[in-house]
Amino acid sequence: MSVHGELWTIRELFVMPNEYIYWSIQIVMYPFMTGLVAGAFVLSSLYHVIGIKQLKDIARFALVFSFALLPGALLPLMLHLQHPERGINVLMTPHFVSAIAAFGIVFSAYFAIVALEIWFVYRKYFIEQSQALKKVPGKTFWQRVRYVVYTVLTLGSFDLSEKAQRTDARAIKILAGVGIPVALFLHGYAGFIFGSVKANALWMTPLMPVIFICSAVVSGIALSMLTYIATMEIRKLLARRKHTAAETSEAPRDIAGVEVHAIQMTSRYLLMFLVLAISLELLDLIFRTYTAVKSWDALRSSIYGTEFVQIFILQYVLGNVVPLILLLIPRISVGRALVAVCLVLFGVFMMRWNVVIGGQAISLTFHGFMHYVLPIIPRSYETFKEGLFGALGVLIFPFILFYVYAKFLPVFPAHESVEAT
Repeated sequence: MSVHGELWTIRELFVMPNEYIYWSIQIVMYPFMTGLVAGAFVLSSLYHVIGIKQLKDIARFALVFSFALLPGALLPLMLHLQHPERGINVLMTPHFVSAIAAFGIVFSAYFAIVALEIWFVYRKYFIEQSQALKKVPGKTFWQRVRYVVYTVLTLGSFDLSEKAQRTDARAIKILAGVGIPVALFLHGYAGFIFGSVKANALWMTPLMPVIFICSAVVSGIALSMLTYIATMEIRKLLARRKHTAAETSEAPRDIAGVEVHAIQMTSRYLLMFLVLAISLELLDLIFRTYTAVKSWDALRSSIYGTEFVQIFILQYVLGNVVPLILLLIPRISVGRALVAVCLVLFGVFMMRWNVVIGGQAISLTFHGFMHYVLPIIPRSYETFKEGLFGALGVLIFPFILFYVYAKFLPVFPAHESVEAT
């Protein structure tokens, strides 16, 4: 029986016999997915807390999208565990001694906050749908399903008075405000775990949690923009087809107008957080170069040698500098924003890759390196879940959940009308 990590590790020079890259692609996906959760929630909170009305449409989209991403943050850990049936213990029996176990408290609290905020945001819609579908005679099977779902989601609350709606608005603002630090801590603790490993030369830095948080906000906003653009383009295409066949209440140009306006406004906040994330990463690199601790020789050989392409070319240039230039050019278009957010997501993923994989690549002897070879073709269950297909499954899973949520929640403003028929 092979050692875990032996299947995808190539060792070079002086490496200890028990050294392998144990944390593979799924541990790269874990901080990447939690970062998307936190960033999407921060984007939605810019409207609910600060009151930026221009972000109203995409804020609602990002809130539901964050809720869909949340279960996906657990999936990489479950796939990586040798005994995934024990994973529930983290959520059921959390304690404050271990940083890993504290995840159960933070995750449960964040899940409850997002679920409650979504309920308050859509409570009026649930009531209207339930009452409208109740009056429909001879319901179809899908209408009966929707009626049951919406009635259950009302939780027995059918009050639509102005006082009740003002209470909903206050609750949304409070939950969004409380949710921001919880969401940031949900991802920041991942950076805390890496930054507190004293035996690893690359991970041991107090800036690690802060860098993780800033890049998380960047990635979450970028993915929300990317998904928003893609879905709006699909809706615009479908609306054009319907518009050619018959008159529709929503013209294709109206959809495009909402899309451009929201993307231009969101790009400004993406640019702001991107500048902050780049500044912190460069500060960490300069600090390491200046202090030149005992392990600096090994770090320098890794950063400026074996990992040069991954760090400087792929992460900094392609993932940071190029999208920064694209976002700085005035009058950003949807196409340019699309390219920029794709590069930003790639850059954040490479940052996670360089931290997780690059940190393990340096041998404890400081005179050897290890290289990670991502399993492409799954030759066993181990190489499937720790390979390309396992990572793609983790990435696709939230989009499936979001599609299901969108069937019952009015993610887009055009869906706010009562759909009883």
